[in-house]
Amino acid sequence: MNRILALAVLGTCAAASSPAQMTREQRIADFQQLASLYAKNYAPYEWKKDALKFDLLDLGPWLQRAERSRDDLEFYDLCIEYVASLNDAHDGFYLPSAFTASLGFSADIYDDKVLIDSINRTLLPLKDFPFVAGDELIALDGKPAEEWLRANWKYSIAANGRSTRRVAASMIAYRPQEYMPRAHEIGESASVVVRRQSGEEETYTIPWQKAGTPIDIVGPVISPKALPAARAAASDLPGCLRPLAGLYNVRRGRRTAASLGIGARSPIFTARPPNFTQRLGRSSNDIFFSGVFEAEGYKIGFLRIPDYDPYSQALAIQQFETEIAYFRAGTDGLILDEMRNPGGGACYVQSLLARVMPDPFRGMGFEIRATALWVTAFAESLALARQQKAEPGTIEMLEARLKDVETAYRENRGRTGPLALCGLSLDVEPARDRSGRITAYEKPLMVLVDEMSSSAADMFPAIIQDHGRGLIAGVRTMGAGGSVVNYDATNYSEGLASVTVSLMNRKWPTDREGFPSMPYIENIGVRPDVDLDYMTLENLKTGGKPFVAAFVAAMVEHIRTRRQEP
Repeated sequence: MNRILALAVLGTCAAASSPAQMTREQRIADFQQLASLYAKNYAPYEWKKDALKFDLLDLGPWLQRAERSRDDLEFYDLCIEYVASLNDAHDGFYLPSAFTASLGFSADIYDDKVLIDSINRTLLPLKDFPFVAGDELIALDGKPAEEWLRANWKYSIAANGRSTRRVAASMIAYRPQEYMPRAHEIGESASVVVRRQSGEEETYTIPWQKAGTPIDIVGPVISPKALPAARAAASDLPGCLRPLAGLYNVRRGRRTAASLGIGARSPIFTARPPNFTQRLGRSSNDIFFSGVFEAEGYKIGFLRIPDYDPYSQALAIQQFETEIAYFRAGTDGLILDEMRNPGGGACYVQSLLARVMPDPFRGMGFEIRATALWVTAFAESLALARQQKAEPGTIEMLEARLKDVETAYRENRGRTGPLALCGLSLDVEPARDRSGRITAYEKPLMVLVDEMSSSAADMFPAIIQDHGRGLIAGVRTMGAGGSVVNYDATNYSEGLASVTVSLMNRKWPTDREGFPSMPYIENIGVRPDVDLDYMTLENLKTGGKPFVAAFVAAMVEHIRTRRQEP
């Protein structure tokens, strides 16, 4: 080996054993790359600039901070803060890390306090850790819970303050480095102060449960990327639509993982209405939880939709149709529960809506960011559809959408107008049987929502509300109003980003305090017709008895009122 080659090999080995921080030039290049990704692909840019007064293209202060970053973790944190400034529940910057740390309990906001709501008794046995669900988390490692909420805010963005606050609470005792760069900078245990429901305060030393290898610096090689491609959109799409998978993906990201009941088949409330008889939800093949009960002489159906991303859409629609047929024949009203539903596929949502909307309705329009990528994707889908001899309606829809996107692209417009993604037109017909008879549920309807109903679960109640089809009961939905695509975002730091590439467009503009009057869901969400809040200590302690009683009473009144209408 000659001397020059030997020195090169030694230098490579030294770099591998002791990797350096990114250089100033690398940080600036990476941040500009991240900003360019959003500048090109982010659909709600104008909305955020007008409604939130945040201009993602105003890079001067951000580039100065990138240049001054003291280490790679601070740079990662800056990238997270930049994307968080969009206040978009779909969007985030992620580290390629699988490291997590947990204290063995979860916390959430009830009655505006941070309360413990579940405890792993294998890790925290009752004899050593006698606190229980409903006790208040006062402080951790000397920092009050409210300070932790503020510290976690940028890692918890969920489109509105209430949703974000809840996610931030869940991350006090659960630390994923994927979106908390300094999650690993903790000791072996934490000092936790708990206020018992008796009023007494107790302090516990609780060990951190750690998993995965943390990232300290970027270095030449880091662990594999942890952010998966979106499964929701592509799982049941016809092959010719796979190039467009990102547009059909209306599912909330990963930051709600620590909250109880997200995407769970059973309702978050364990209390059941009086005389409740369960139908679905016991078998592993059941996609839904359903049942019937009687209240004040009325027979009422109940069906929970856990998410809009079932493992088989064909099976899910079959089960849904069977339940709807049963409810049509034997109930006076139907309650659909989509609380803590993280979203899923746009066309699956529309398929379920067609089975509870007995009249023609306007589906959700999607304003698509007109880029060369989407022009190419639509062209590829159209070519595949013709090659695979797809249904004429599919080919006609793709031809029309390609023309729409091409026109917006050539006119250098930021977005198209509101487009139909699941058919040629935004006008949707109700479900019918083979004889042409309408099979959709036509009796009084209620939809239960909360601040963790997101993305596709914003879309479903919005369409119900826009057509006056039923009551929306609960609290304001999250306001995640668009399609989301995951990208490799930065070269040197190997970060990943999720980007909103379309903007949901409702049938009617909404007037909400603090926002311009627009037909958007983004940040605004869907406001309920009946205000019902599950997040109280009493509901936590009783499995939701007051909440259940309240929505049953509201449903009974809704049925009674509808029957009195001429």
